[in-house]
Amino acid sequence: MRVSRVFTDSQLAPGARIDFDPRTTRYIAQVLRLRKGQGITLFNGAGSDWAAELQSCSKASCSAQVIECLTTEPPAVRSLHLGIGLSRGERMDFAIQKSVELGITAITPLVTEHGVVQLDAAREQKRLAHWHGIIVAACEQSGRSRLPSLNPVTPIAAWLKDCLGGLLLYHRANTSLAELEHAPESLNLLIGPEGGLSKQERTMAEARQFIPVRLGPRVLRTETAPIAALAVIQARWGDFRDAD
Repeated sequence: MRVSRVFTDSQLAPGARIDFDPRTTRYIAQVLRLRKGQGITLFNGAGSDWAAELQSCSKASCSAQVIECLTTEPPAVRSLHLGIGLSRGERMDFAIQKSVELGITAITPLVTEHGVVQLDAAREQKRLAHWHGIIVAACEQSGRSRLPSLNPVTPIAAWLKDCLGGLLLYHRANTSLAELEHAPESLNLLIGPEGGLSKQERTMAEARQFIPVRLGPRVLRTETAPIAALAVIQARWGDFRDAD
């Protein structure tokens, strides 16, 4: 029988008692329908999975006692940082979810010239909390024990100042991603919003040593592009390869 994996913000150690927050309590008791005495796997994003047993489980509250460390996930073969232009609702959610499943290690939502999404401070915090939940759920589902970092919404110019080198997805680039022979151990991947990046933004990226690459003969949506690119990167240089 498959044991459910659940994320917690708490510190995990043998014998520790974990009291789950209301959201996680609802998930354990009403979605997973677990009961007192059943086993559960916990992780807190630091890299390990822990065996635990539910001490109480009701709609009102759930708690568990940690038993032992089960496994520790090795560090990523390649550090992958996705800078992606803000896009509408489900498109951004989908891009983040699938990028986590494919092994992204950091995500920065970017404010770009052609972006149509405008966020004030309050909406930005709500969106970041929402995206954090998507990241957690994707890690629970995919078996990841290390939580990718989610950075604040950042203007693209400011993000590029902190990044030196990477790949710029551009459907009219002269070089295809499949033609690249090597990739750095730490790789920044830049993808525009629905309307793409402006010429000025592409020029800024190239000035920071980003290499423009295309994925193929078709123009991909902003939520499809990171999935295709990350799959290629992981297959050629990342953890899709068999260990040597």
